[in-house]
Formats: sequence, structure tokens, C-alpha cells
Amino acid sequence: MQEYKLPITGDRSASWLSSAYHNVTAMIGAGVLGLPSAVAALGWEAGVILMVACWIITLYTLWQMTDMHHIGDKRMDRYHELGQYAFGPKRGLWFVIPFQLIVMCGLGCVYCITAGKSMHAVWNFACTEPCRPFGLSAWIVVFAALQILLSQCPNFNSLRVVSFSAAIMSLSYSTIAIGGAIAIGKQPNAYYNLDRFSTADKVFNIFNALGTIAFAYGGHNVVLEIQACMPAPPTTTKRMMTGVYIAYAIVAWCYLGVGFSGYAAFGNNVGDNVLLTPAFKGTVPTGLLIAADMMVVVHVMGSFQVYSMPVFDMIETQLVKHGISNGILCRLLYRSAYVILVAFVGITLPFFGDLLGFIGAFAFGPTTFWLPPLIYLIVRKPPITSGHYWASWFCIIFGVIVTIFGSIGGLRGIVVDASTYKFYQ
Repeated sequence: MQEYKLPITGDRSASWLSSAYHNVTAMIGAGVLGLPSAVAALGWEAGVILMVACWIITLYTLWQMTDMHHIGDKRMDRYHELGQYAFGPKRGLWFVIPFQLIVMCGLGCVYCITAGKSMHAVWNFACTEPCRPFGLSAWIVVFAALQILLSQCPNFNSLRVVSFSAAIMSLSYSTIAIGGAIAIGKQPNAYYNLDRFSTADKVFNIFNALGTIAFAYGGHNVVLEIQACMPAPPTTTKRMMTGVYIAYAIVAWCYLGVGFSGYAAFGNNVGDNVLLTPAFKGTVPTGLLIAADMMVVVHVMGSFQVYSMPVFDMIETQLVKHGISNGILCRLLYRSAYVILVAFVGITLPFFGDLLGFIGAFAFGPTTFWLPPLIYLIVRKPPITSGHYWASWFCIIFGVIVTIFGSIGGLRGIVVDASTYKFYQ
């Protein structure tokens, strides 16, 4: 197995700058566009408190993971390796791998949907004359074809240009969304109370909002894999956290800016993808909206690859264990099959907003909010008098609440949408 270079550990030449743009690409994705609808479900007070609290909590739990990348003289290059160290070889896999795979594959589906909707929007903007219909499913296929090509990049560091471009695009389209919402101001039909909703709708919308916000903070699922691309200690954690702090400053601008400005402009009428909210059309220049939608496409192309690389690493690890080369032909076959499968699921279940809520709560809740502090308590063993002890337990309790109630809200939304949706458009 030693002669094979795996996607995660094949190149350890990354820097703090790589940490910054890989983390921006991993975190600021499809979820940011759904944050105004999450704030709308919660209202101003709860929305502001929860958004800020999640930013602080997830920065803390991400620090915990980077701090545990080195335990003694051993590097935890993969999330599941850290889980195995804490819970044991078998239980560690079952604690981490199922959730992590749901995150990776689920994000692939959501990114296919996001790119498909954005390309579909650009098509509708640009097509001024009567033209041939080109539905959402067809655009998802186009996106999948592009991903098959990009998926042949062998490892994380080979994604430098793709990931850097994606990070720039995420900052750019978030800024366009913020600027557009501020420029058009409060819309005449905007309202900010939940009186028009039934009690059941209010409750389930709040549950779904918890999952949507959790979905936005997904960088934990690849943070150890990103850190694994850096040179050996003792300065690995310091370099990694330098990039993380830069990334989180950008995250604050994008998440809080998009979430609050979108809700301020459209109130409860905001769409589950703020850029596709009907009020944007006609008030924001069409060229700017087209540019923003294309930036979304470029960004999710990079994000798709960042979240797919750990999946590829898992597959190739098993292949080389059985003496199968992970060369170009092998990558072409299995990575293409993976992209096709993920795109098919995205075509079948194109419920953007509710998928954000369900996947965010069911998978991101554990891997982002409560697994890192739980492992930290086991591995680092902070004393009961330590602030880390109580902060870890707070994050665990908060994360379990998000996981349970957010999953219920997201699943209910998917069921409701499926009852009225026309499949395979």
C-alpha cells in the first residue's frame, strides 16, 4: 500500500493560504443562499441569536478538531481516524463514517441541484426570444459532465486553482446578494411576523431552519483532511488555524450579511435560494444576476470536489489494500460512476430548501456540533473545572437538539414537497 499515493496524504505541501481558501470553499456553499429563509422562519430575535451562536460554536468545535490532528506522534489525517482513536477501531468507524458519507454524498446532490437551478436561471435570463425549453434535470446533467472531468484531479493539492477560484466566487456572489438586497430595500409586500402560518407550520419551519443553519457550517467534515495536506508538525496546527481564522472572517461577512439583508428586504417572502427570489428580477440588473448565478456554478464546482475527495480517498484506500492500482483508468471509472450516481439522486429529489434542512440536521449536526467536543472530552480529558469541559458539553447538548428537531423539520418538508412536485423536469 505504501507505493500508492492516496488523495488525502499524497501531497503534504499545503500552506496556511491553502487552509484559508479550502475552508472557505468547504463552508460557503449552497447553504449561504438558504440562510435568509432560515432567519425568516425564526424571526429577527431568534434568527440573530442563533446565527451568531452557531458561528461561535462551530469555530470552537473546528478548533478542537485541528488541535486533535496531532495526538502524541500520530497524525489524524482523516475524520474517521480521529473517531477510531477515541471510540475504538470498529466503533469509531460506525460513529463517523455513516454521518460523514451522508454529508459528502448529500452535499454532492445539493450542489448538483444548486448548479442546475443557477444555470437554469441564467438560461431563462439570457433567452429573450421563444426558445427550446431546457429543464432543471438537463442542467444537472450538464453540471455532472463537468464534474466527471474535474474528478480526475488526483488529490487535494491538485485542486488548488479550482478551490481558490471557488472561494473567490463564493465571496463575490454573497457580496452581490448582500448589495442587491440592500439596494432594493424593504419590499412593499415584505412582512416579518409568522401570524399567517398555522402552529404546525411555524414549528416545523423552525425545525427546518435549525437544519439549514447547521448545513451552512460543514467545513468540519473535511478539516482534518485539509490539515493532512500540510507539512509535519510542530507548526501544522498554527498554520491551519491561521487559515481558519481568515476563512471564518469571510464566513461572518457572507453568512450574517446574506442572512440578515435577504430577510430585511423580502421578509417571509424570501425564497429558499435568495438569488432566485422573484423580487430580485427587475430590480437588480439582469447582467449582475447572471454573473452571480454563474459565480454560484463555479463555486459549487469547487465545493463538489472538496467534499468528494474524502470519498475518493476512502474508496482508493480499500482498492490499494486489495492490490488494485489507483491509477488514471481506475479513477476515471469509479469517480465517474460516483458523480453519475450523485447527480441522479439530485435529479430525483430536487428539493433544495428541505434537503438543506434534513441533511444539515441529520448529518452536519453530529459531525459539526457534537462529535468534535465529545471526542475532545475523551482524548484531551479537560478537568471539570476547565472552561473547555463545560463549553464542550454545551456544544454537545446544542448539537443533539439541532440533530433531532432539524431532522424532523427537513424530513417533513421533503414529504410535503414530494406530494406536489413534478419529477424529472
